[in-house]
Amino acid sequence: MTHNDLLRRIRYILDLSDSNVIAIFGLANQPVTRAQICNWLKTEEDADYQPLKDQMLASFLNGLIVDKRGQREGERPKPEKRLSNNMIFMKLKIALNLKTEDILAILALNNFPLSKHELSAFFRKQDHKHYRLCKDQVLRNFLKGLQLRYRGKTEMTVQFQW
Repeated sequence: MTHNDLLRRIRYILDLSDSNVIAIFGLANQPVTRAQICNWLKTEEDADYQPLKDQMLASFLNGLIVDKRGQREGERPKPEKRLSNNMIFMKLKIALNLKTEDILAILALNNFPLSKHELSAFFRKQDHKHYRLCKDQVLRNFLKGLQLRYRGKTEMTVQFQW
């Protein structure tokens, strides 16, 4: 799953306009232009398509946390240079203020059962013996569940390339 797909999907789920996305990047001290956002949202076949880098997606997710939860005291977190699915999942969990039961319910909306133990393994430190790598399938099903929760079942389904 590409970062561009993630941005497209999150933008759709939360019903964010280009102006909202620009403001969210701004909350993370990362200025972006409408043209950049448009190019990130294009399909790979489009000549103007630009891949979204890890650091830019991390800035967006950090800004989303500030947007949804408020600015915390102290220094703002620096965007990571490398993002894993585990980090993306964690940032979405924080931004949307989700508890374990909420995430399990969201996954269940998309008929993707997961145990509490399997879920907690995604949020452990990488050197922990029970750490588990979050695969695209889990993140994809979580995002689909979020879509069902926030947007409901719509007649028009948005097709994303995975």
